Amino acid sequence: MSQLSVLYEHDFSNWTARTADLLRQGRFAELDIEHLIEELDDMGKSQRHELVNRLRVLLAHLLKWQYQHRQLAERWAEFEGKSWRNTIIEQRAALRYLLDKNPGLKAALADSILESYGQATDLAAQESGVSVAAFPPACPYSQGQILDRDFYPPRE
Repeated sequence: MSQLSVLYEHDFSNWTARTADLLRQGRFAELDIEHLIEELDDMGKSQRHELVNRLRVLLAHLLKWQYQHRQLAERWAEFEGKSWRNTIIEQRAALRYLLDKNPGLKAALADSILESYGQATDLAAQESGVSVAAFPPACPYSQGQILDRDFYPPRE
């Protein structure tokens, strides 16, 4: 086991600094390739995980906006969906930032929407009291609508 591999196991922060220095100096033969590949893979997974999480929260709030209105119809004038709107705005802004900083994630957007939608219906049902069965089985919103800062689904 190389010194750099040992450093990885015991002092990750120093391992990253040392690895960056070796890369800058072009000293590729001294790199801890196995752990470097592992960390690069994990970085990609982490970004994808964040994309799915943000989509889950956003989709849950779009669903609540659309389907919980019936339960709140009498109080809607006072409620106005401000909490949901704020969360929708925040998640869209975070998604725009994430996609701007990681353009490669755009290729994973459709799959991430599919992956997060089931989680979003569960979350929306738990938070709203609306039955999961009340929500469409597949995501009713297009990619464009999901990311469009002006899109709010019609209230059912």
